[in-house]
Amino acid sequence: MSAPQRGNGHGNGSGQAPPPAPMAFPCRIDIKAMGRQSIRFEALVQSIVSRHVQPQDLHAVRARPSRKNRYVALTLTITAHSRAQLDAIYQDLSACDDVLVAL
Repeated sequence: MSAPQRGNGHGNGSGQAPPPAPMAFPCRIDIKAMGRQSIRFEALVQSIVSRHVQPQDLHAVRARPSRKNRYVALTLTITAHSRAQLDAIYQDLSACDDVLVAL
């Protein structure tokens, strides 16, 4: 008699998580960028993202300051139409010296 298999019912039995499911496009997604608090930062991030999305595909922009108000996290909700579009957005955000983190 063999011992019962343990696990969470997910995965392939190798102890590794299954690969993520491919994204279906178009889809709504949040783009997050963090940087130092300034009026210029929000405009800069919106400008970078706007190069890659149509005005009707930018649905919301939310800003959340850090506890000491030195940094700000921006969340831009967009409709993405392809993986290449998302890659281009993240590449441009990451290339910007003012953007400390892009998620």
